[in-house]
Amino acid sequence: MTTGHEPESSKYSGKTSGKRDLIISKVWFQSAILVFIFGFFVLGLLAYWTYTEKPPVPEKVTTADGQLLFTSSDIMNGQQVFLKNGLMQYGSILGHGAYLGPDYTTDYLRRSALITRDLYGGEQSDQARALTIKDFKTNRYNSHNSVLIYSDGQASAFQQLQNHYYDFFSEGTTRYGLRPASITDRDQIKQLTAYFSWTAWLASAQRPDKDYSYTNNWPPEKLVGNQPTADAMMWSVLSLITLLGGIGLLMAVFGRWNFLGWHGRDKVTLSFIEPGEVSLTPSQRSTAYFFLVMAVLFLGQALLGGSIQHYRTELSNFFGIDLARILPFNLARTWHLQLAIFWVATSFLAAGIFLAPLISKHEPRKQHWLTYGLLGALALVVFGSLFGEALGIFGFMGDIWIWFGNQGWEYLDLGRFWQVLLSVGLLLWVIMIFRVLRPRLKHEHMANMPWIFFFAALAIPAFYAVGLLAHPNTNYTVSDYWRWWVVHLWVEDFLELFTTVIVAYIFVLLGIVREKVALTLIFLDFILYSVGGVIGTMHHMYFSGAPAQHMALGAVFSAMEVVPLTFLTVEAWSFLRLGTAQISEAKNPFPHKWAVMFLVAVGFWNFLGAGIFGFLINLPIVSYYEIGTALTANHGHAAFMGVYGMLAVGLALFCLRYLIPKEKWSDKPVKFSFWALNIGLFWMCIVTLLPLGIIQLYHAVNTGYYEARSLEFLTTGRNVLIEWGRFPGDILFILGILPILYMTWKGVRYRVKAMTTTPEKEHLFTEITENSAK
Repeated sequence: MTTGHEPESSKYSGKTSGKRDLIISKVWFQSAILVFIFGFFVLGLLAYWTYTEKPPVPEKVTTADGQLLFTSSDIMNGQQVFLKNGLMQYGSILGHGAYLGPDYTTDYLRRSALITRDLYGGEQSDQARALTIKDFKTNRYNSHNSVLIYSDGQASAFQQLQNHYYDFFSEGTTRYGLRPASITDRDQIKQLTAYFSWTAWLASAQRPDKDYSYTNNWPPEKLVGNQPTADAMMWSVLSLITLLGGIGLLMAVFGRWNFLGWHGRDKVTLSFIEPGEVSLTPSQRSTAYFFLVMAVLFLGQALLGGSIQHYRTELSNFFGIDLARILPFNLARTWHLQLAIFWVATSFLAAGIFLAPLISKHEPRKQHWLTYGLLGALALVVFGSLFGEALGIFGFMGDIWIWFGNQGWEYLDLGRFWQVLLSVGLLLWVIMIFRVLRPRLKHEHMANMPWIFFFAALAIPAFYAVGLLAHPNTNYTVSDYWRWWVVHLWVEDFLELFTTVIVAYIFVLLGIVREKVALTLIFLDFILYSVGGVIGTMHHMYFSGAPAQHMALGAVFSAMEVVPLTFLTVEAWSFLRLGTAQISEAKNPFPHKWAVMFLVAVGFWNFLGAGIFGFLINLPIVSYYEIGTALTANHGHAAFMGVYGMLAVGLALFCLRYLIPKEKWSDKPVKFSFWALNIGLFWMCIVTLLPLGIIQLYHAVNTGYYEARSLEFLTTGRNVLIEWGRFPGDILFILGILPILYMTWKGVRYRVKAMTTTPEKEHLFTEITENSAK
């Protein structure tokens, strides 16, 4: 038996001037670059088509005899009324938003079609039905003078529906889940109605030289002749073929080359160093406060989620309290989604700060003060934006609502000032990471793990900042395109890349896998995710007014997103076997059992939540009837909480294990948290969201999408009973957060003292002994 194993990374020395060569084949790096360039070249083309073929916003909308109904200013001001009042977090527009209120495109389209049909003779008249369809399908927009002419029925509907929406939004009670008298200004109601009317027009009027509408005939509405297009049917079939072919090819490659997947060091014995013996730098110690803030935000987000769910059982009664008067549904959901991003991001930032000195074996002076400054800036953004969103939704922000109040785009609700500040804070975090890594980066090939760690971190602020292109004053289709760059591309590609890199580095630092294996897996995952995930972003744009090319590419490439998720499931099992084998032969106990269990849970939820539940709603023909139902919420909860939430908790536990002294650490609360969070999330999906979504989907196909989204349907006895069935899962999930909060408090209360600022060992957490015979 010999000791003193020399790992690959020991070829680097900060005292030499030479660079370490790329430790894997250049083919991996070249393939990743080609896939990246191809993906964003296609996204560039799609951006061009988005701008050139977006639905027009007419300067004037008039009657047949020239009477002015509304203008482009009314439409865009109506969009602002919709956003600043948080209505995208109550109902939806063009299918996107929240799921308690109606989809206002669908709502206006149905009501205006009924008014038009009645004008022509009513329900019993075949001629009335035919004339109604003709009115709505005929595109009377004149591109030369930018004037849109409404038929008599459409014009009459616009006048009448202003009164309907005034009655709805000026309602003095909370029976709809909104604050009382949320909008009472008649001019704002006219603008809001004009906005709804415009979206209903582009949902029914045929594109020039096409036999379908600007939204690919969405929503399904028989009264105006909207039915699935040939594109929706054809690309659904082709995406299924792509999925099956991709998985088959992956399995063939996986079986042919056994270097794919996690595999550990051969013929070695691991000796895990006690956490109390690991030296921590000042900046690493400061991350304890990040994790405490993370846990507080996590608890707040979960409690808000419980209140949102209760609205679907009792709109005006939260266990005897009329909650909507102080916390209306749209404010609760705004905070719920924003806090989900904030608490996960807080954990990721802290984990990056914690790992950087371990990678570089270096920490600059006063780095911990920058860390505390970043935490303060993060707190300012979080609480400032939440307060601004509340003031905005309650109407106290005046003309500055866009900057300091509630921008209103789902997931990008925070005011632009806070959005800019958050982007700057994320950039500051990258600069802090670079300060630590710089000595190491000087001596590394740009495709080795230290550089990949830095690039993965840099992508986080870069792609979040793209969300600034979504502006309340911009055409909805254009804003929605850029919004999904953040909601999908930022989350499902670049946060996924950072996830892969940070988990791989942890395995390397623990000595479980060799750096070469980890780097190979990073490039493989990045290539697989990018092949489907980058262009697959467009599956959100099927019905947002983008041309049919978005549907074609979005459908096929989003099907390919399931392929790497299938790979990750196999990978998770191989990792679990690897961990069991390596740990069982270790000389002393493995200190990260439950952190690793959370990482294994990430693999499970990646496949179930992102893979199965995601693909369930991504086929164009399914999405045509399903968008904006509980199946969307089912995918969102399982994918975001199951993947990024579980990872955020796992990263926190990994770091806390070194921040909390051995005598103060206990696995029992962590074990309870693991099972409570996973069972609670599973219960939430399987008992409520999945069955309710299936019922809604069936109702949308069988009866109508308008009916499936109505409050009358959502509050029927059967559906309310299903919603109540979620209660035990929610309680268990919330209870599962309390041990995390307790452990993060211990991390601050008992955090270890700083022992050194210059760690010297390569494997800070593990001693590796190579065996000459096994």
